[in-house]
Amino acid sequence: MTNVKKLKIAAPTTAGQIVLVFQGGGALGAYQAGVYQALHEAGIEPDWIIGTSIGAINAALIAGNEPQRRLSAIEDFWKRMADKSPLYSWPGFGLAAHAISNWQTITGGIKGFFEPQPLAFFGPWIELGAEHAGYYSTAPLEKTLSELVDFGLINRNRPRLTVGAAHVRTSQMRYFDTRQGEIGVEHIMASGALPPAFPAVRIDGDLYWDGGILSNTPAEVIFDDHPRRNSLVFSVHLWNPIGPEPQTMSDVALRHKDIQYSSRVATHILRQAQIHRLRHVIKELTAYVPESVRKSDEVQKLAAYACVTKMHIVQLLSPSLEHEDQTKDIDFSLTDIRQRWQAGYERTLKTIELAPWTNESDPLEGVVFHELEDVLPADKVAQASGQSEPQLTDLDRNGPARTTETTARASMAK
Repeated sequence: MTNVKKLKIAAPTTAGQIVLVFQGGGALGAYQAGVYQALHEAGIEPDWIIGTSIGAINAALIAGNEPQRRLSAIEDFWKRMADKSPLYSWPGFGLAAHAISNWQTITGGIKGFFEPQPLAFFGPWIELGAEHAGYYSTAPLEKTLSELVDFGLINRNRPRLTVGAAHVRTSQMRYFDTRQGEIGVEHIMASGALPPAFPAVRIDGDLYWDGGILSNTPAEVIFDDHPRRNSLVFSVHLWNPIGPEPQTMSDVALRHKDIQYSSRVATHILRQAQIHRLRHVIKELTAYVPESVRKSDEVQKLAAYACVTKMHIVQLLSPSLEHEDQTKDIDFSLTDIRQRWQAGYERTLKTIELAPWTNESDPLEGVVFHELEDVLPADKVAQASGQSEPQLTDLDRNGPARTTETTARASMAK
């Protein structure tokens, strides 16, 4: 483990739960590993982890291990996934190496994750059966998870784990939650069963696909929870909601994918924030109701919609890599895994040092956002938003971000 100074988390004065929200995004999930490493080394462990697809896998690796074992489990998983081809070290062979790696992934799968299902490639009308209708088998992933995750530990509900999956027949989102029932390997597999590549997974008689096809950023679970609690939420996003205008067909494919899987995250969370603000307004309004009226059953029922919990949402967005294209989510090259891990680590340390959630905010604002805007390379940020330099934006205006010289897990660089 890297030797870095211990950073003490500055929690809101009305301290609540710490929540991690992990998007789906295949190989991009290495960024989440870096985020968790920074939190762990700063002495921050989650009370609740919510994930979809690769986010569910990373969440299970955390929840399914004791704190002292979590980083090594995550590292073990990503080492198994990494393509360590010597082609990446050849001068001037970088882009070609990525193309070759991606082609090998498509044709041969990834050891420990998925492998081709040959019959599926004979034609789209071949009868495969509902639980095998996919181009790849994820049986290797089931074995990997069974080796790295203690599901008995997960079901102790410390931390709480929630994973999202899409019900195939009804197109409804289903959240499996350790507070409500047990989670096994099949639930994690279902959350990552992205069609048409991977077949649906059957749970209690019903088939489920990857939750990302309905909601790739499952933050709504926090607002729908009952009872709600004050929360410091680290929402980790792998797909860039903001980007430059595409100039080539490759740019078009990349931008399309970013828009599709960013899941209108800003719109969804802002809508939740508006609803939560109204809950605070209701609470304030009840104070103006005469006490004799306030005690009536009718007013009590209306007042029950009030809520005074405060949600600080720290949005950690993965930056673009210089060479990436629409295949970035299947690019499991060691170099890219290392870069994304490092980016998540450094960005999170920077955010912890700033501790923007400690600033004062409007009491009526039930949700306060904190976001580092250096999601894209500096030149692309300028093109997309008119900003000349990356900066920290916040509803409570926290000033410019500071840089932190750090190095992610040394062994990932080997």
